[in-house]
Order: sequence, then C-alpha cells, then structure tokens
Amino acid sequence: MIPVSRIYRVLLVSAARSGTAALLPFFQGEKFGTVTVETSVSQARRRLVDMEYDLVIINTPLPDDFGRKLAVDVSEGSGKVALLLVRADLYGEICAAMTPAGVLVAKKPIDASTLEQFLNVMCSVRERLRGLAKKTVTLEQKMEEIRLVNRAKWALIRSCQMSEEDAHRYIQKQAMDLCLDKREAAERILRIYDTRQTE
Repeated sequence: MIPVSRIYRVLLVSAARSGTAALLPFFQGEKFGTVTVETSVSQARRRLVDMEYDLVIINTPLPDDFGRKLAVDVSEGSGKVALLLVRADLYGEICAAMTPAGVLVAKKPIDASTLEQFLNVMCSVRERLRGLAKKTVTLEQKMEEIRLVNRAKWALIRSCQMSEEDAHRYIQKQAMDLCLDKREAAERILRIYDTRQTE
C-alpha cells in the first residue's frame, strides 16, 4: 500500500535573523505547509496553544529562555517532534539531557545535507507517533466495548436469571439478528435494563 503523502506543519522558533533566513528555504515544496516563525519561547508557547504543528525546530538560544524546556514540553505526549539546534560546544551535554525526552539535537552550524536528513527523520517519527495514537484510540474503544458487553451480561444475569454463558450468547445473537455490532447490542440491552430498574 502506497502511503498518502502528508503536509507537515512547522513551527520554527528562532531569534537570530540569519539563522531563520538560512532555515526557511528547507521548508519550501510539497512536503511542508506554511511555516510559522516565532522569536521567543513565550511566543512559541502561545502559538502552540492556538495551532497544531507536526514539527518544531528550536534554534537556540532564545531571548527569554534557552529553549530546552520548550523542546521537552513539545515532545512529551503531544505527537509533535522537536529538534533543538545548539552550538557544537554544548552538543554533548544537551544531547545527553534531551535524548531521554525524545528530543532530537543537532550541532550548529548545520549543513544542508544534515538538516535534510534530520527533517526526514522528524517526518518519519511523526508518522510513527501518528500510528501509535491511532492504535491507542482503537485499544481504548475496544476496552470500552468490553466494559459495555460485561455490563450488559450482568444486567441480563440479574434481570433475566441467565447464566453468564447464556447472557454472552444472547448478546451475540442480538447483534447478529439486528445487524448490530456487540457494542450497539450491549447498549440496547442496557437501555432496556435501565428502564426496568426505574419502573
């Protein structure tokens, strides 16, 4: 199956005009949508509340903060991918601190080939995170279905004096006879049971 090509939304946080001017040409073309540029951590945080981004590139240092905490916050549980650009003499220390948080770190100055590789890695990681998020939602839906079916089984056991096995079979049969999935059949049974409880 050929993957659908995606357009990635980019937030570039960079106070240095020369750094911003050097980075912006890499986001032209089909792969990237509009690139938003912010010049401070506080502006970037406000922007992240207002809009959803896929990739966040932080060109350190910034006037109100270095940018490490922003990178960590972006990476934790949001599905976004962060890249921290740091001076070569700080690279070892910052890379060691950022790796456990899932933040990518690159040395400045960064050449075109290396930046292109980092952007490809960031897009790959973003897709992986997107896939994991979908699996999490599917798993949560499946667990909710199991909870509903179990509640419906116990409702049948209490109200109709069925055995657990008979209640399970009844839910399956209702789903087949009424062309419903098990969740819908369970919800229908619970509506009937709740009505009996209030009478």
